[in-house]
Amino acid sequence: MKIETTALDGVMLLTPRRFGDTRGFFAESWNRKTLSAAGLDLPDFVQDNHSLSAKAGTVRGLHFQSPPHAQGKLVRCGRGALFDVAVDVRVGSPTYGHWFGAELSFDNGVQLWIPAGFLHGFLTLVDDTEICYKCTDHYAPECDGAVRWDSAGIDWPMPDGVTPLLSDKDAAAGTLADFKSPFTMDKA
Repeated sequence: MKIETTALDGVMLLTPRRFGDTRGFFAESWNRKTLSAAGLDLPDFVQDNHSLSAKAGTVRGLHFQSPPHAQGKLVRCGRGALFDVAVDVRVGSPTYGHWFGAELSFDNGVQLWIPAGFLHGFLTLVDDTEICYKCTDHYAPECDGAVRWDSAGIDWPMPDGVTPLLSDKDAAAGTLADFKSPFTMDKA
């Protein structure tokens, strides 16, 4: 497992090793023992999510789940390609409001670890893109929230000629400038 740090403390890229032959490949997308041996101990996961976005240009996010049900997420692409983003919203963090984005695709196998205390969102780069992610807490609707996708200064690689496709919830979300974060640097 290749583990890379990013400019945002705690956000990491994980790339599992693939073993391939003429039939295809095999990869362990998650192995606690392998990560622990590499010095990375992630929280326990309690829920796996899987979604399909039919059209390129679909934007989901920027989402969060507030304490006491804040979620860390280990995100990967099961099919297609997406641009996955984490935005630091930990009050007191020297990188508050900064973002990190990476292309996750079926082909590259890269995963993004996003701890609690970060907004999460993604843009699909091709039609029929699947996203799969592990969560550190169960979904709690009373803690669910969103920040408008285009209010955090993210350089989204929108496919040419494509208009973003948003849910009603995401289109109506407030801006990052107006967001009152429930996260602090020491208690994300």
